[in-house]
Amino acid sequence: MTTPTIHPVVLCGGSGTRLWPLSRKTLPKQFAPLIGNKSLLHLTLERLCSLNRNITCIASEDHRFLVREAVDKAGATGRQILEPVARNTAAAMAAAALRAGSDDLLLFAPADHHIPDTALFAQTVRSGVEAALAGQIVTFGVSPTFASTAYGYIEAGAAAADGHSRAVVRFVEKPTAAVAESLILHGGYCWNAGIFLVKAGVLVAALRAHAPDILQACERATADITADGSFDRLDREAFEACRSDSIDYAVLEKHQDIAVVRFEGNWSDVGSWNAVAALHPADEAGNRLNGKASTLRSRNTFIHAPYRPVVALGTDNLIIVDTPDAVLVASADCAQQVGDVVRMLTQGGQAEATEHRRVVRPWGAYDRLDFGDRFQVKRLTVNPGGKLSLQMHHHRAEHWIVVQGTAKATCDGQVTLVRENESIYLPLGAIHRLENPGKTMLEVIEVQTGGYLGEDDIVRFDDTYGRCPSIKTRGDAAVLPSDAAAGAGADAIAVPQMTSPPGSRVAIT
Repeated sequence: MTTPTIHPVVLCGGSGTRLWPLSRKTLPKQFAPLIGNKSLLHLTLERLCSLNRNITCIASEDHRFLVREAVDKAGATGRQILEPVARNTAAAMAAAALRAGSDDLLLFAPADHHIPDTALFAQTVRSGVEAALAGQIVTFGVSPTFASTAYGYIEAGAAAADGHSRAVVRFVEKPTAAVAESLILHGGYCWNAGIFLVKAGVLVAALRAHAPDILQACERATADITADGSFDRLDREAFEACRSDSIDYAVLEKHQDIAVVRFEGNWSDVGSWNAVAALHPADEAGNRLNGKASTLRSRNTFIHAPYRPVVALGTDNLIIVDTPDAVLVASADCAQQVGDVVRMLTQGGQAEATEHRRVVRPWGAYDRLDFGDRFQVKRLTVNPGGKLSLQMHHHRAEHWIVVQGTAKATCDGQVTLVRENESIYLPLGAIHRLENPGKTMLEVIEVQTGGYLGEDDIVRFDDTYGRCPSIKTRGDAAVLPSDAAAGAGADAIAVPQMTSPPGSRVAIT
């Protein structure tokens, strides 16, 4: 018998609050380097490649380049379905199922789980194939190791004839501590891992029976897909009209024909800093350290310090997380309340609540090193073959200093190769572009000076990554999107006509 093809689908949604300050809205936990300098999404993609390298990812429009970067690094292929707004797992899974063939066997997996035993994971998934081909929705349960109140539970019933799966009796939402203890003692329950194996047509039929409004909205959203490279954009208006609900509430708790296969390996949804700490070995005093961390006369302390030395002296039961622009010090007993910190900082107008210094772009990334009144310093890293858009700024001049690699710089039509230890000046209003023509990473220090240094002071004339719509004019103004608006597909804004000021020049030093 031919082994059926399993089509992995990774659900990449997430708000990025539970693991602040490492995880933030602009860089949720699934994208942050967390384990061995790899993100959870990267590790998830590597794990799924053992089943099929052609992997579909469903992600926010805002995180599209983070997803594509992880796909490339993991050696995977496949398309990315982009959601214009977040609508939870029911809508995401519906969109993927509608884009697949009715008989395609889809494996839905969250992007933010840590499962170190790839071989056992693949073996467990394959053991659910027979039930899925028979028309069941197969979910995967994890053998519980303690009475967790952070996970949902599945009650398993009679064993199926396939010898691997059991009928699902019921789902139990996150219980109280007392209820969790009773479920563990019962022995017939497992944690709900949120991983599903199902034929696309079976899922569509289940949605039609239990959540027809979600399915109808997704049918409209997928009927007008816009393709952009490896990205498939859902229709915004139709998807925004969709109700937000999880697949558990929308379908699973109402559906009858569900099977569960138990996974006996290590699994974590990495849902708190305590869960992250548990991924690291403890010393004799219960301390768990990552990066440049150390302790002295401390107990039960976790330190995440990838950037600089962080020392805990005489501490007990603490979580310490260091990032370049924010530090968290918390009692381990409060690990589930980190989201409250994010809400407090957001209400106070702190940008660090949601944004990182380092921002990923399709050509590479930039890191905001320093800033002050009328100046800003960034470190640009441009991938081999990468190029920034052909652009200009109304309120700032720039100075690029190449510290690694060779840059191809365009300024008002003049093209210059700028090598290591050389620099180029780009006057205010000059039309310019930075490219990496080489085969190694290009690193540039960018010094910006001017009266306004916001990311929305940018006019694009040409862009390799589809962020530059056709230029329209309105009277004496050119109508173009800002940098931020272009990335989010927002409406255009009016800016003055694009001309370089008199005396624009290029200076190589």
